[in-house]
Amino acid sequence: MLTSKQRSFLRSLAQKIEPITQLGKTGITPAFLDGLDLAIEKRELIKITVLENSGLEPREVGETIAFELGAEFVCATGRKLVFYRRSQNNKIEHIEF
Repeated sequence: MLTSKQRSFLRSLAQKIEPITQLGKTGITPAFLDGLDLAIEKRELIKITVLENSGLEPREVGETIAFELGAEFVCATGRKLVFYRRSQNNKIEHIEF
């Protein structure tokens, strides 16, 4: 569980990154989750966009994806969602709080 200071710090870092993928009409599929899992393992902090044609509510999608990935749902800003999970890979530079 993230503290409010940690969440705020991650939000500030997320402002500088671009979304890595979009969630559309097909919704949350196993292949989509596998791709996000690989990305979050390499980057620790990822941002995605929920398209309007998906018919899904961004906050609900964020909570579902975070649960499936074992990640923290940092925030939803409009239709942009931010997730954080500390990587198990020691070869990457970890985000320090």
